[in-house]
Amino acid sequence: MINKKRLVDTFVEMVKIYSPSKKEKEIANYLIERLEKLGADEIHLDENYDIYGGNAPVIFAKFKGQLRGDGVTLCAHMDVIEPCSNINVICEEDIIKTDDKTTLGGDDKGGIAAILEVLETIKEKNLQHRDICVVFTPCEEAGLAGAKSIKWNNIPEKVFPAKNMIVVDNAGKSGIIAHTAPSKYDFRFEIYGKKAHAGIEPEKGINSIVVASEIISKFTTGRIDTTTTSNISNIESNFATNVVPDFCSFEGEIRGHSEEKIIEILSQYESICNEVCNRYGAQFKFEKKCDFPILKPKDDLKFAKAFEKVYLDMGIDTALVVIGGGSDSNIFAKQGFNSIIIGIGMYKVHTTEEYLELADLYNTTEAILRYVTI
Repeated sequence: MINKKRLVDTFVEMVKIYSPSKKEKEIANYLIERLEKLGADEIHLDENYDIYGGNAPVIFAKFKGQLRGDGVTLCAHMDVIEPCSNINVICEEDIIKTDDKTTLGGDDKGGIAAILEVLETIKEKNLQHRDICVVFTPCEEAGLAGAKSIKWNNIPEKVFPAKNMIVVDNAGKSGIIAHTAPSKYDFRFEIYGKKAHAGIEPEKGINSIVVASEIISKFTTGRIDTTTTSNISNIESNFATNVVPDFCSFEGEIRGHSEEKIIEILSQYESICNEVCNRYGAQFKFEKKCDFPILKPKDDLKFAKAFEKVYLDMGIDTALVVIGGGSDSNIFAKQGFNSIIIGIGMYKVHTTEEYLELADLYNTTEAILRYVTI
């Protein structure tokens, strides 16, 4: 029922609009105009981008439906990973890719294109549908900053999103429905030692790098269990070779599906650091912060299974899955939304080898259309 050519044309048109994180104003203006032409009953722009140094609002739109039943929110993000300027789009029979000099932007303009095509088809064919809410976010790729910036108390009731939310932003094939995703905590340790001349009296110093190295060696990292991971990704200390360094910092993250487990691991890390620092006579500072909460279904998978049935009725193999990455859906979960994350055929995302499988794009777009019109 969808117009495949129009869907592809919309996608290609959008990926040629330069929109890295914090610079999505042009694509936001494009989408606002498209939503207006599609006949949105309400449009609201949540403009809190100064908080993180951006330039584009979170876009909310409402299309009032004629069918009974729960409404649904369709969500995707506007920003893409660099390098994403002057994209040379190559359309082949089955895939869309680039010339390997830039990312493609299927993550997540493929999701936006699918949502727009659903709305275009409804308007063109005058289809009856549920209430449809649309949310387009900026700066998802930079710490989910756009979703985090939303002032929910300021969102008008007439455009407030429906509880059940389809986030069209999952890598991989159509038919995959993610319903659970981990929380992520960031942590930072600063180690304070004591300076000394490394060639004359090194024994009078406390080498913060040595202390930090022993601390890290005692941490359990990598895959801790089936649903918990830890990673240290940044170590900093910069001194001349003849100076015993008195400062070293390191940062990392822990992801997991149990917040209690994450806190337990962070407490273990702090205890290890305290023990090693005391032995060397060093001091330390420890900081931790929840970057995003756990995403879990709030209805015993009722919503996920209802969407799964649409795929199955289309003859598409499907699976309900737990994933290890975070997305805007984690932030929305904190506000009580019940999200699923679906794939549209984007592969090798965040690389210059990124490509989009057209069959998956078509299938997921058609599935969304069927869901909102039944």
